[in-house]
Amino acid sequence: MDYELLVLDIDGTVTNSKKEITSRTREAVIQIQKKGIKVVLASGRPPKGVYPIARALQLEEHDSYLLTFNGGRILRMKTGECMFEKRLPLHIPKRLQKDARLHGIGMAAYGEKVIYAGTMPDKYLEFESSISRMPIEYHEKLGSGLDFAVNQCILTGEPEVLERVEPILFHKYYHEAQIFHSEPFYLEVSPKNVDKAYGLKYLLQALGIPREKMVCCGDSYNDISMLQYAGLGIAMENAPEQVKMVADAVTEKDNDHDGIVEVIERFL
Repeated sequence: MDYELLVLDIDGTVTNSKKEITSRTREAVIQIQKKGIKVVLASGRPPKGVYPIARALQLEEHDSYLLTFNGGRILRMKTGECMFEKRLPLHIPKRLQKDARLHGIGMAAYGEKVIYAGTMPDKYLEFESSISRMPIEYHEKLGSGLDFAVNQCILTGEPEVLERVEPILFHKYYHEAQIFHSEPFYLEVSPKNVDKAYGLKYLLQALGIPREKMVCCGDSYNDISMLQYAGLGIAMENAPEQVKMVADAVTEKDNDHDGIVEVIERFL
């Protein structure tokens, strides 16, 4: 199969445990674009948190793409064009703030340049702020502070607490939003029916590329939909077993040992 699109999750896939791109991975991704294969960075991060990775991989120079907010926004790097966007209902952040306080977990909503925290920032929100490169603003009454719809919210806390809370909130918001794990200490809240596969379906239609010619690589629970949708879905060696089970292939090397280079050499 002559693949035309390479979709890469960021954390745990393109970047290593230090959130860095190795020189081998960077060079391999740049070279594959020079050969005419478009690259998509598909992440739960907001755009501001993806831009440094995109620039390091030269996505702008090679007219490649960003899929941010787990499919909630698609950007063309060369022009900055927003090709697709879907946002949460306006009332969701205020309701999530109440639920987060009730269950003793963290909660925040993504703005364009700021993370709006509805609870006092915990260590996980502080970590998200650092990797997204966005400052945190705490709002005691988040509903009155946000007069615009957001693409995504995040809930944070100890893994065992989120495991207990997830099914409760999943059913409560079932008709308005979807709630899922991206990391053991993160629950992400996205518009109903929007995930990485949903966004990629739109992008493939815009580019005129069949999904059979798309390779998707990921390591986490929010990558499952795109691994299943791809012509070739590849899980990283460091992925949980639930993610590996849905993939067509699993790398022998993890993200700390250039697993993406292995993908490019084996399949592209």
